[in-house]
Amino acid sequence: MNKRRLLSLLMLLLFLFASILPVAAISDKTVMIVPVEKTVEKGLAAFIERAFTEAKEENVDIIILEINTPGGSVDAVLDIKTTIMNSPITSVALVKGQAISAGALIALSADHIAMQPGATLGDAEMRIGNERVTDEKLLSNWKKELASAAEAQGRDPEIAMAFADRDMVIEGVIEEGKLLTLTTKEALELGMADYQVQNREELLDLFGLENPRIINADPTTTERIARFLTNPLISPILLTLGIAGLAIEFLTAGGFGIFGLIGLGSLALFFAGFIVLGMSNWTVVLLFILGILLLIGEAFAPGFGILGISGLISIIASIVLVSPSFEAALISLTVALIGTIILVPISFKFLAVRGVWQKLILGSKLGTEEGYVAAKKELADYINKEGVAINTLRPAGTVELEDGTRLDVVSSGDYIPKDSKVRIVKVEGNRIVVQKID
Repeated sequence: MNKRRLLSLLMLLLFLFASILPVAAISDKTVMIVPVEKTVEKGLAAFIERAFTEAKEENVDIIILEINTPGGSVDAVLDIKTTIMNSPITSVALVKGQAISAGALIALSADHIAMQPGATLGDAEMRIGNERVTDEKLLSNWKKELASAAEAQGRDPEIAMAFADRDMVIEGVIEEGKLLTLTTKEALELGMADYQVQNREELLDLFGLENPRIINADPTTTERIARFLTNPLISPILLTLGIAGLAIEFLTAGGFGIFGLIGLGSLALFFAGFIVLGMSNWTVVLLFILGILLLIGEAFAPGFGILGISGLISIIASIVLVSPSFEAALISLTVALIGTIILVPISFKFLAVRGVWQKLILGSKLGTEEGYVAAKKELADYINKEGVAINTLRPAGTVELEDGTRLDVVSSGDYIPKDSKVRIVKVEGNRIVVQKID
């Protein structure tokens, strides 16, 4: 009995002792960590928007944007700026490495900026590829975006604009002809950064957050794949492989094979990335398929008319609608066109050509053994001679005269079907012009 009383007494003492001890610094605050890494593009913008939406649902107190990016798309970073600045949640940009170009605007949009030793902030000159953008309207708008973000957070807008304009001069800060890029120490001295910290833990201590609940807003596997597929370097390649693959499959013999699969697979990946990120929908896919079908129909129809034009319009419209910007669509279409022009003729050297290709071009070789007569000064003697078109004139082709002579000719108007009766109406140098005889 005494043992039971003693055990109860000990338990009571332990309970009282624990109740009077200070609770080990357990914060009631919630912090979300959002990585901002690699190229800034629409995929990253969609991910950050999702992260901020979840942060609001989880009643997050502070969002830490851990930045290490060389920059990227202007359209994408403007979306990110809007997401950050419209959020009621306190945001902190922790620059771990680079906050360059578009990354600089992301940092400037946050309520607070902390930088680790060796980090850099700035160098936000607009570029298309490796070319500097000199259009005054575009440059002015971009500088104002940087300035407005800095000004809204109590930072110097002139310094922010100097990130993007090498012609700006700020006494003691930057001279003409150079872009402004700040080290951690320089950013602190100029008031463009608020803190220098060694790591995330030190940043949390600065805000008085000990042992907060941490939510890591990591991209899902699907988002990672979609970001890769929509990368400005990858998506034009996929579009090129898609269009060129289908063109090679359609124009070469051997049934539906590897090139058709490559074409369909590449196009599926091209559209899937944008659809997964919520940047597009299945309507653009159907529009693209419609364009392909119309072009196929045009290949079997005489001349180049409404089917071909409608097909091209459908394909171009689908690429423009799915792309993050008109400039991105133009780049993708240009790369795809050049790539297809290069790859398709190369494929003809190794693969048999379908009959449909022969309908698109004049593929027959006309030699003297077939009765072909090369153009000479005596060609004028053939005026008013009659013959039969031995292939369709689109407008060029070959006719056989009544005496068996074959001549290379062109029609005077639209195409002339094969086996039509024609008359030679004009000779201009080596050019023989014929008309169909009704």
